Amino acid sequence: MSSDRVVGADEVKVESDHASTRDAITHTLSREDEARLTRRILFKTDTRILPILSLLFLCSFLDRTNVGNAKIIGLEEDLGISNLQYNQGLAVFYATYIASELPSNLVLKRLSPTLWLPLLTAVWGLVTTCLGFVRAFASFFAVRALLGLAEGGLLPGIVLYLSGLYTRREMAVRIGMFYTAASLSGAFGGLLARGLSAIGPRGGLEGWRWIFIIEGLITVVAAALAYLLLPTSIATASYLTQEERDFAVLRLQGGARSTSSERFNPVLEREEKFKWSEVRRGVFNLQVWLSATAYFGILSGLYSFGLFLPTIINDLKITSNANETQLWSVIPYAVATPITAFLSDRLNLRGVVMLCTLPLAIAGYAAIANVASATVRFGMTCLMATGMYASVPCVLVWNSNNSAGHYKRATTSALQLAIANCGGFVATFVYPNSDGPLYHKGHTIILWLLVYAWFAILANVLWCFKINKDKESGKYAEYEGSGDDRDPRFKMIL
Repeated sequence: MSSDRVVGADEVKVESDHASTRDAITHTLSREDEARLTRRILFKTDTRILPILSLLFLCSFLDRTNVGNAKIIGLEEDLGISNLQYNQGLAVFYATYIASELPSNLVLKRLSPTLWLPLLTAVWGLVTTCLGFVRAFASFFAVRALLGLAEGGLLPGIVLYLSGLYTRREMAVRIGMFYTAASLSGAFGGLLARGLSAIGPRGGLEGWRWIFIIEGLITVVAAALAYLLLPTSIATASYLTQEERDFAVLRLQGGARSTSSERFNPVLEREEKFKWSEVRRGVFNLQVWLSATAYFGILSGLYSFGLFLPTIINDLKITSNANETQLWSVIPYAVATPITAFLSDRLNLRGVVMLCTLPLAIAGYAAIANVASATVRFGMTCLMATGMYASVPCVLVWNSNNSAGHYKRATTSALQLAIANCGGFVATFVYPNSDGPLYHKGHTIILWLLVYAWFAILANVLWCFKINKDKESGKYAEYEGSGDDRDPRFKMIL
């Protein structure tokens, strides 16, 4: 057992009580009954939880990337700001976004996700609305900073929340389902921006301002729905019967036949108290640094894609005006749904799947950086979107899958996103207006970051494979029964 953990009498009693409950349930349920209950629980949870989280995430992407839609219809001119100042406004968003991720995840357990996530959403919705009323660079800069501070806790919080609702083998497809909202937000955002910009000028406000005002108010409504409908945990979910709740908890403990291979005593995790040693264990973890830096490369491309796609399409000269460009920007997102998440869960693989999807984006950036044909370059934007969006659900869930112990998982999930979201700084400065219409430098920078990401993912796959071999050979025997990812029964997902 780990030297930094002492199991007290209360914890032993809790484990004993849950073991008795587990034995009582498993003795009364057949394998067919377990399969039937599992399907029912997953269907109810998928249909009640994922649409709400998808809505929050869609609002998050809309509210961080709608500035790209506003840019091509007059934001810079009306505010009197330069392209450099515009990029500085984007960069400060990522600075505050990154700074808020880890503290937000550590607060999440104390305040509960059903309060914290809707609260964050409501705050950034109001801040987004304020963007519609900024008049100069100073106010634009300040509001973007506040927006990042509020939005930063959402994604790591969602990943942590889902890890308490689904088993490890079920996570990627669920992350993929709600992350589809990210690609849909690009498509929906282009259509919505086209419609909302037509409101102005009205009430003394230009058309681009209405994009922020209306989308911010939509986000506040989404926050209210999330507060009313999200359960605190699977054990208190009102949409499940008592029998379903008991069995759902049993599944997460690995006590059901279908999950027995994942059993590593997570009852102790649920009762876990905060310890800095668990935070340190998360920070000094090679896996998180390999996957986080790979994710950094992917997000550098993903964020620059979301922020500058309207500008890139506009400079291709395949549209006649900015409003038509908004509609054309829908197409790359429409083909970018991350369906590989289903395959990832079916195979119980993460990094291996990304080794196959990332080359699509790499090929897209290699071509668009070196081809002059506008038609071919637009086609490459579809390939770029597909490769990047298909990779994100796998990398996003990988650390959560391979971390056990609530506070270690909270640390690795937030730390990975904090590192990865530094890609936002890259994204804001690699596509200056002066490089248009080819943007050779920007595309080439993202290309090499994605190449690095591929090799970092390969290294992480090999490292996880080594850990599993070491556990099989007895090198982790001292941690048996520890209740965390060092337990020999806890197998790393490749």
